[in-house]
Amino acid sequence: MWRTGANEATTIEFNTDVTINGQALAAGKYGLFSIPREEGEWTVIFNTEWNQWGAYEYDDTKDALRVDVSPEMQEQSTERLKFSVEGEEVIFNWDKVSWAFSVAAA
Repeated sequence: MWRTGANEATTIEFNTDVTINGQALAAGKYGLFSIPREEGEWTVIFNTEWNQWGAYEYDDTKDALRVDVSPEMQEQSTERLKFSVEGEEVIFNWDKVSWAFSVAAA
């Protein structure tokens, strides 16, 4: 389990219902967590308990949605954790790893 950031849990908020990689997620604010793996897909977690420090009190019973993403290795390193939005994708870059998930109106 990784808090997908540093210190306080990283949050993501949607003001309308959306789909993430085609799966429904209700409007609201979520803590963003992930499960990285050395090989294969990573799991990105949208947890309803967004106001927490790190992942120390993470409770999987409060997960609203889990989606798998395919990490890609990049040639160039991104020193600071970076999230960007390009079209309907939220893209994560850190060190030499990149992954993305799609966001669409429900």
